[in-house]
Amino acid sequence: MSGETPSNPREDATRIVLAAISAADPKEGVKRSFRIAANELAVGTWHRRTEEIGRIRVVGAGKASAHMAAALEEVLGDRITSGIVITKYGHGVPLRRIKVVEAGHPVPDEQGVEATLELMQHVAGSAPDDVVFVLLSGGASSLLVAPAQGITLADKKTTTSVLLSCGATIEELNCARKHLSRVKGGQLLRACGSAQVVSLILSDVIGDPLDVIASGPTVPDPTTFGDALGVIDRLGIRKSLPPRVVSHLEAGDRGEYPETPKPDEGSFSNGHALLVGTNSIALKSAAYEAERRGYRAHVLTSSLRGEASEAAKVVCALAEGVPAGERPTALILGGETTVTLSRDAGKGGRNQEFALSAAREIRGRSDITVASVGTDGTDGPTDAAGGLVDGATWERALRRGLSPDAALRRHDAYPLLSATGDLVMTGPTGTNVMDVIVALAVPRKNTF
Repeated sequence: MSGETPSNPREDATRIVLAAISAADPKEGVKRSFRIAANELAVGTWHRRTEEIGRIRVVGAGKASAHMAAALEEVLGDRITSGIVITKYGHGVPLRRIKVVEAGHPVPDEQGVEATLELMQHVAGSAPDDVVFVLLSGGASSLLVAPAQGITLADKKTTTSVLLSCGATIEELNCARKHLSRVKGGQLLRACGSAQVVSLILSDVIGDPLDVIASGPTVPDPTTFGDALGVIDRLGIRKSLPPRVVSHLEAGDRGEYPETPKPDEGSFSNGHALLVGTNSIALKSAAYEAERRGYRAHVLTSSLRGEASEAAKVVCALAEGVPAGERPTALILGGETTVTLSRDAGKGGRNQEFALSAAREIRGRSDITVASVGTDGTDGPTDAAGGLVDGATWERALRRGLSPDAALRRHDAYPLLSATGDLVMTGPTGTNVMDVIVALAVPRKNTF
C-alpha cells in the first residue's frame, strides 16, 4: 500500500486509537500479572505459599479500579476475604466480593471522603500473614481523599481547582495533595501495618513514576512540605488558596506535622508494586494496527506535554514534513498535555483543544488527519474522549456560523467539534493510560 492514498484515513485513525485503548485493558493487565500454582501465589517478583496467607483484602481507587477488581475476582475468586474500591461516577461494574463506591472526579466530593475513610478502616489491624492488594489507576488522586488535620474537603476542592486552572503539572498537583492528605504519599501503606501489600498499578503519568501515580499512596514520598510550598509560589497562587491550606503547609514545613513516609521507613519492606498497564504498551499496539492498515508507523514519544494548542502545532508540522515518498505514514504519540484556562472558559478538554488547534494548522489540506483521545473515554468534564479532525473541519465550522478561533480562545472546543461531527465518543473505557495522538500523513490531493 506504500505510496497509495488510504480510502478512509478518518476510519483508520479511529481504529488505530481503539487498538491502543484495547491494549491497555486493565483486566487483561491484572490477569497477566498473576501466577497461581497449587501451593503458591505470585505477582511479579512477590510470591507466597498459600498456607502462609491469611486474609486477602482488596482496596483501590481510580477510574479503572472497578475493572481491575473484576479481574482480581476472576483470578482469586473466593480466596478474597473482602474489599472496597473507589471509582469515578459512571465507571463502576458489578462485583461479588469487592464493594464498589462511585465518587467525584476530578474534584473530590463527600462520597469520596466517606469511602476513603471506610477503605482506611478496612486495612486497619491487618496481620503479618494478611495480603492487601491495592489497585491504583488514573483518577485515584481525586478519589482517594482524606483531608489532613484542620483541612476541610472544601479547602481541598478549592486547592485542586486552582491548581488545575493554572496549568499545574500532575507532579505539582500531587505534591500539594500529598501534604494535605492522610492517605497519599505512602500513608496508605503505613495504615496497612504489618500486612504484605501488593500494588497493581495502571500508569497515567509520563515516565511511570510510582510516587506520582495516584499520588503514591503505597510507595515512599520524596517530596516535602517545603516542595509543596514551592509549587504554589512558582504558580503565584498563595492568595488564591484557602488560608488554612497555606497555614497547614507552612506548619508542616516548620516540623509541626509529621512528614509523609520516606524511603527509610521500615513499613516499605512489606510493599511491592507492579505496573500492569502503561501508555507505551498502548502506543505499541497503535503502531501495530497502523502497519496492519498499510501505514509506516513511527512511535515518536510517550512523553508529550505542554499546552495542548501548542503541542498540536508541533505534531502537525511533523506530519506535514513527512516526505511524499514515505507516505502513508502514521505518527503516534502519547502523554498528557495541559490547558491553562481563562476566566470565561467554555466546555472541552485537552484532547478536544489539541484537535481543534490541529484543525487550524491543517486547514484546507487533504493529506493530514489528526486524532487526540483520552484512553479513559472522558476528556475533561465532558462525555467525549477527544477529537478527530481533518483539513475540512475548519470550513465545516465556518459554514455552520461558528468561529473556531473564538472557540480556541475560550477553550470551548466541545460545542464546535460536536457541531462539525468531529468528537470521538467511546464512553468510559475502563482504562486510563493518558492520551493517544495519531497524525496520519497520506499522499496529497487537491485542497478542500
